[in-house]
Amino acid sequence: MLLFPAIDLFDKKAVRLYKGDYNQMTVYSENPPEIALDFKAQGASCIHVVDLEGARSGETPNFEVIREIKKQADLFTEVGGGIRSFEVIDKYITAGIDRVILGTVAVTNPDFTKEAVSRFGDKIAVGIDLKDGFAAIRGWTEKSALTTDAAMTLMQDIGVSTIICTDISKDGAMKGTNVPLYRSLSEKYSMQFIASGGVSSIDDVKALSELGVYGAIVGKAYYTGAINIAEAIEVAK
Repeated sequence: MLLFPAIDLFDKKAVRLYKGDYNQMTVYSENPPEIALDFKAQGASCIHVVDLEGARSGETPNFEVIREIKKQADLFTEVGGGIRSFEVIDKYITAGIDRVILGTVAVTNPDFTKEAVSRFGDKIAVGIDLKDGFAAIRGWTEKSALTTDAAMTLMQDIGVSTIICTDISKDGAMKGTNVPLYRSLSEKYSMQFIASGGVSSIDDVKALSELGVYGAIVGKAYYTGAINIAEAIEVAK
């Protein structure tokens, strides 16, 4: 299993939200590339970056910071947050980003997602954020009409190879990840799943690794010191 340490960006700073709530934001660093270099020093091979402002606006306000993260750390970098046009996909891929994550648009415009997969192949991933059994959209502020299974089936039919799946109720809460959810998804679908939300201890990393999921994202637990990245990478292997 691959470990993806995470950097969430807002106003060019590294921050974390509690359960996706923009009103419950903690700033952890004013120099996000330094965090990426720390991940690399601890043995990380890949990194998960989210533009939280972009998730709401559909713009790329943190693009220069993201490009600098990629340039300085030179890790496999996946980026999400408001990517809703081919122009923005091109912009990131041209800047050297390895994989872009479609969120809201994947659910609201499956035809766009299908075309993106056709054009860019496995450089496209989809983030499915789950709230009360439904896929949430627009920076987690709304629930879509798609149930978990309907959303996953749709993405698999479109040809999406990688899903970043977040249980919003677990995100940033430091109370453990939703192992039964990821077990169920791994058994039902042939896509690669990256578990996100609530990975808050080495035991969580171990449990997900034993499931055989493709990857796991570590966010707040790194910033609070609950998880040592170097140790987590070894456990994930």
